[in-house]
Amino acid sequence: MVVYIDIIFLLNLLIDGALLWTTAWTRRMAFRWWRLALASAIGGSYAVMIFFPPLSFLYTLALKFTLSLIMLLTAFGFGGLQHFLRNLGAFYLVNFVAAGGIVGLIYFRQSAGEILSGILTVRSWDVTLMLLLFAIPFSMWLCRQVIGALRRKQELGSFLAKVDIHIGDSLTTCTGLIDTGNQLYDPLTKTPVMVMEALQWAEHIPEAWLPRIRKAEVDQLVNSIGTDAFIWQDRLRLVPYRGVNRSTQFMLAIKPDRVVITMEGRTMEAMKVLVGLDGGRLSSDNAYQAIIHPSLVHT
Repeated sequence: MVVYIDIIFLLNLLIDGALLWTTAWTRRMAFRWWRLALASAIGGSYAVMIFFPPLSFLYTLALKFTLSLIMLLTAFGFGGLQHFLRNLGAFYLVNFVAAGGIVGLIYFRQSAGEILSGILTVRSWDVTLMLLLFAIPFSMWLCRQVIGALRRKQELGSFLAKVDIHIGDSLTTCTGLIDTGNQLYDPLTKTPVMVMEALQWAEHIPEAWLPRIRKAEVDQLVNSIGTDAFIWQDRLRLVPYRGVNRSTQFMLAIKPDRVVITMEGRTMEAMKVLVGLDGGRLSSDNAYQAIIHPSLVHT
């Protein structure tokens, strides 16, 4: 069997470079390309040592781990123990995802005769260049999608707060998103309006109102006030706002006694506020059920 060491080196150089680059993206680190290339070359050189029997002692778990430390130090430097350990954890996470993608693709391309008693058997050179070129980018893309989703969720969590709305003896609690883009005010009283899913008030709002709220036909509910049973009719308000088509629409709102917002151990209470009712879902994953007006968190 003919082995082309230069191709093995180049292939591992590209793979290590992709893994290190994804690690840098995961950690949001700036890096120098020449340092990353040098670290990749170290990894590629280590891969070809397997063809030199006198150097077989280098293929131990301890030396492999040491090599990963050298590659990370070469590519990104030290930057403190905590910083380095986080880089190390991200590097191994990326490696495990990529390795899982490769093993998965190898498994699916095996014939029934190549799987013995549930154990996958692979010939040393059966992993072709095309397979690696597909598996590595796919695994990197999958890793970026998962880590990106976790990062966005973590960032979103810093803007979430517990919302308690008090009306008389009733208390409605939900999770709210602090949205600096929400600048909705009642034009007559200049009262800030926080938006909340109408379904959170299903026990109090007449059932016939919900379809009208969902269709943004709340101005037609004015005719129903006084005929439908609703204990908070004197608290209802119609707040005009600009819809997506730039036309003026109305939102049904309720005047609460007070709204208490709890975030990161801080409690803020607002008396001058309206709760606008939205007929849909404010969050596709139900992470929050209200949009908090930014002025309410500074009261």
